[in-house]
Amino acid sequence: MDLRIVTWNCNGALRKKYEFLAAFNADLLVIQECENPAEAAHGGYKEWAKNYLWVGDNKHKGLEIFAKEEIVLEALDWEDAYQGHQVKYFIPCQVDQSFQLLAVWAHYNNSPNFGYIGQLWKYLQLNKQHLKKAVIAGDFNSNAIWDEWDRWWNYSDVEKELKEVGIESLYHKFYDEIQGQESHPTFFMNRKVARAYHIDYVFACQELTKSLLNVEVGKVDEWLRISDHLPLICHFNNLNHKFTAPCLVH
Repeated sequence: MDLRIVTWNCNGALRKKYEFLAAFNADLLVIQECENPAEAAHGGYKEWAKNYLWVGDNKHKGLEIFAKEEIVLEALDWEDAYQGHQVKYFIPCQVDQSFQLLAVWAHYNNSPNFGYIGQLWKYLQLNKQHLKKAVIAGDFNSNAIWDEWDRWWNYSDVEKELKEVGIESLYHKFYDEIQGQESHPTFFMNRKVARAYHIDYVFACQELTKSLLNVEVGKVDEWLRISDHLPLICHFNNLNHKFTAPCLVH
């Protein structure tokens, strides 16, 4: 089995940008800040987005998983209210009854204390027990360089909790780089090269990591003109039959 997963924050107006993604021939696309295809007026975009799951408060800007037509996406009903506060944005799903995919767009969510990475930390407290055979992909809006000494929901805390259940960052695994010292940024604030950070990730369980072939970050000169984020592409091959067998965890 060959598998390509791409995560990209399109910075809005995906209807004008989706054709740039064709070159990846991705099986799964996790896209942040994109329109809801069901309410889009653009015919080409609606035709392209045939197999997807979308979530958002605004039809113009949400989180979406796109999949090739032959892939079965089954939405999972995971908890998203932590102590009465609904966290966002997350899409958990089962992919071909084979593994779980958790799409992430870590949002501020009007939460000065638990915004961005704090939203993901809360979500993990609710659902970490579900992450048996899982891929977590998206815009975390965080990096170890922004850890604060008096917080227990830093990026490094999230990364540690995932590692404890056997899930690790594929970029750091492939490039053998330390968290917070990434040589390939994925985000350029205000599209300025001097303000570059690594905040987009694909994490995966060990069974999938064993089949990792390549991890690539999109080229600045190709992508910065259409978004403030670069795509992160993960390619797997020779996935063993044990991993691709139906997963019984729901």
